[in-house]
Formats: sequence, C-alpha cells, structure tokens
Amino acid sequence: MHPDRNLPREALSFAADRLERALEPRARPVEIVEALELPQRLPERGVGEMAALEQIAEATLERAAQLDNPGFFAHMDPPPPWITWITALWNAAVNPNLLHEDTGAAARRVERRVIAWLAPEFGMDGGHVVPGSTMANLTALWAAREVAGIRRVVASAQAHLSVRKAAVILGLDYEAAPSGADHRLDPHALPDLTDAAIVLTAGTTATGAIDPLDAGGDAAWRHIDAAWAGPLRLSRHHRHVLEGVEHADSVAVSAHKWLYQPKESALVLFADETAAHDVMTFGGGYLAVPNVGMLGSHGAAAISLAATLLAWGRQGMEARIDADMARADRLARLVARDERFELWGPNRSGVIAWRPRQADPAGLRDSMRHAFVSLTHLESGTWLRSVAANPAADPDAVFAAAVDALGDSR
Repeated sequence: MHPDRNLPREALSFAADRLERALEPRARPVEIVEALELPQRLPERGVGEMAALEQIAEATLERAAQLDNPGFFAHMDPPPPWITWITALWNAAVNPNLLHEDTGAAARRVERRVIAWLAPEFGMDGGHVVPGSTMANLTALWAAREVAGIRRVVASAQAHLSVRKAAVILGLDYEAAPSGADHRLDPHALPDLTDAAIVLTAGTTATGAIDPLDAGGDAAWRHIDAAWAGPLRLSRHHRHVLEGVEHADSVAVSAHKWLYQPKESALVLFADETAAHDVMTFGGGYLAVPNVGMLGSHGAAAISLAATLLAWGRQGMEARIDADMARADRLARLVARDERFELWGPNRSGVIAWRPRQADPAGLRDSMRHAFVSLTHLESGTWLRSVAANPAADPDAVFAAAVDALGDSR
C-alpha cells in the first residue's frame, strides 16, 4: 500500500482524542478567534502528517463553534450526528465522483434511492442532490426557464438572497412582491405571473415565516424554497404547515439544516423529473453517462444522509424535529411571559425572534454567559434570533443567560 494510503492507528487515535476534547462543553459556545496559528507563507518543507494535524486541530477544531452546546440556540446549522462523521471519513478515503459511472457507481445509486425516499414526501417525482439550497434554487429556476419559458422571477420581499442571485445568473428579471407584517407574501399584491416563476418561501431565514403555498396559481412555474422548513413534512404533527407544497413544480430542501447533515448537502426536487433533467443534461466524449444539472465532478453527500435515515428511520427523524419545535415553543413561552422581553411572533417553523424592551439586543447578546444566540435585523430594528436546530439546546438555560445579562447591563 502506498504510504499516503496507509492510515496509522495512532492517527485515528489522535483524531478521536482531539475530537473528544473539542466536544467537551465550553463556558461559551462561540469564541472569537483573534489569530490563526498557521504559517503566514506556504512552508518549503513539510512538518509531517501528525505535526500538521496538531496544528490544524489547534487552529480550527478546538476553536470551532460548539453547535451541540446546550447554550447554542442561534443558527440553522445543526450538530451532525456521529454516523455522518464516519461516512464522511469513508467518502474522503474512496473519493467517489458522481460525474462518472466508473468512479461513483455505488454512490450514484445511493443518491437515487435517497431521492426516491424523500421526493414523495413533497409530492415530487424525483430530483438530485446539490451542495446547498442556493444551488437548488438556481437549478430549479434554470429548469423553469427551459421548460416553461419564464422570463421573470417573482418572490416575497423576505425571500432568500439566493433567489435574486439565481435570477441575475440566469438573465431573468426579478421582482420582490410585498409581504405582510407577519413576513408572509401577500398573495393579493402579486403581479401577472403568466410568464414568471413564483418563488414561495417555506421558512424565512429571519423569522421562519411560511408563505401561503397555494399563492401564484397562474404562474408559469411554482418553486418552493423549503431550505429550512421542508423537513417538517416528515413530521405527522407539523407536516400540515407545508400544505400545498405538493402542487409545486419544484422544491428546494437543505439537508444540512433540519435533516442534520454536514455541509454541503441539499435536494432539488421536481414534479416532473424527466422534463426538468432533460433540459439540463449534457454529454461529452469523456463521459460514460450524460451529466445532469449544474455540477460536474461532485462527491457523495447522499451517503451520509442515507446512513442517517437508515439509522433513525422516519420515526427517529420525526422525534428530533418535533423535539426541536418543542424547544422553540418553550423559548417563545418564556419570552412572552416576561414583561422585560418582547416576542416578535409565534413559532411557525422553529425560528424565534425576541429582544429586550429596554436594552440593546446586540449588547445583551455579547454579555450572555454560557449561551449564544444570533442577531437579525428586521424593519423594527435588531432582534435576537434563536433557531431550533440543536437537539441539545436548553431554552431555559438560554433565557436565564439573557435575564442575567440584562441585569448586568443595567
């Protein structure tokens, strides 16, 4: 075996030990990194694999945000389960390339099976895996341009910036439609859509709002950006909030959000997979099979997702999503009951915006000990933002940290 492929047992032991050390809960889930402890210039002589791992561990692993810390109630980034760490290691070792049947045959079939598992949950016929929902939205609108001949993209003023990006890249006009005080698109304010794709958002980034998914019935193409809230379809208790998604022409879902996967993993799904894929399929003399979609060479993100779905099943995934929603509900209740704080709105999809009434939200966030939340800027100013993506998050402890910080700031 070539030395580069002969993995020493001591390296595995070192990796496990450093990972275990890095996962030990810290007082503050996020630490600001003042300096990167790596050479300023590329070294002429290498330091060796073990020494390099030591430096990288100190520079990145032990300073990373602790997404699984009980005090981390901040972003749409989950702490991926350990089964995905192992599949990521295997993927890196065998390095499948789904561009080629020769080098990714098994991985290609796993991806097809995962799509077959999940697409029906959204009323879709099929699709494929992409690195994130920015790429999923772009791919869906590319299909809309080619299949339905759209010339415009219309989306809520609260839509993700990737929708506007996609329109610019595809040479399509973009129009932001009004949204109400609840951040949901106003269906009565929509323009004529006969030559347009309407993009409806299921789980806005700032507040988790879900557009009326039956809006835009006269659109040439209906795309639903369900990057965040899409996995609610796997919950019997919450799937109703995405009612209407099954009537879309395409759907984007981020697996690296509420399906608890590592970056970079998302799905673009189509009501008519054949029609969509036909217009984005290209061949070449160097390809054994045609290339479908935006990506050329790409890895096997579906392997980790397949392992997670196999390990947990529908019931396990549902239990985790339901528990996250319960955490968001709990935080919302704590905020609503305390007159010192203000709740922006109810829990719609696990995203809670809240703030102190008589203090600067950013200053309060910086003063919170043993907890961390994000910030979002809305029409009414800056708000604290908590996203239920961490199965270990403790809403009581996070709110208590905010109360303590409020006392300290006076």
